Amino acid sequence: MNIVVCVKQVPDTWAERKLKQGDATLDRESVDGLINELDEYAIEEALQIKEAHEGEVTVLTMGPQKASESIRKALSMGADKAVHLIDDALAGSDVLQTSYALAKVLENIGFDLIVLGAESTDARMGSMAAMLAERLSVPQLSLASKVEINGTAIKVNRQSEDGYWQVEAQLPAVISVVEKINEPRYPSFKGIMAAKKKPMQVMSCADAGIDTSLVGLANAATEVVDFTERPPRQAGTIVKDEGDGGNKAAEFLVTQKFI
Repeated sequence: MNIVVCVKQVPDTWAERKLKQGDATLDRESVDGLINELDEYAIEEALQIKEAHEGEVTVLTMGPQKASESIRKALSMGADKAVHLIDDALAGSDVLQTSYALAKVLENIGFDLIVLGAESTDARMGSMAAMLAERLSVPQLSLASKVEINGTAIKVNRQSEDGYWQVEAQLPAVISVVEKINEPRYPSFKGIMAAKKKPMQVMSCADAGIDTSLVGLANAATEVVDFTERPPRQAGTIVKDEGDGGNKAAEFLVTQKFI
């Protein structure tokens, strides 16, 4: 089975993130990048499917050279190979353009199953799986908390607010997974060393057949027209307990309309 996991390098969620003044895009160079947390669950699920049904796991990412760090972590977890789509023309692409670019690569490398995390921690849109499925004309099974494959049939438990739905389709397909689906494995020292020798194919827009007039900030369908920096955090209110601390705390909560 040819399994492809789409991963994204995102800014550290604990770091202060800023937009660039010039083009209102996220300043990724000013903070450390790491693999999107939910993508680690996607990698783990792909590895478990491979172990149960045999095949190969390919990691696919789109981003600048720095994104190769996330690729290496995925390879050290156990993925077999990677494809890195990198081209200056892709800078500033929105989700519509990104789905187009990734779909072109997927058409080139082929797939039986595409696995994604439910969303990324930087954009939190949760729409990539649906967009890829539409562009590739294959079924989409989203928010999976359990995956079962029998031959060419795939069944997932789709998480909902009041439980789950069982959704079935035929491969090839696209699935997105939630964090309850598994516990991602830690890269072992052996895995880290092995990752250095695993193949990583670097593709440009020309290699993938991507029309550069359809990607990039200048051609994006969405635009940030204005933004302001978050104001600095104000000093809190200190309540000194002089025997009436409870009353003072209650009065403060009343003024804030908590009680």
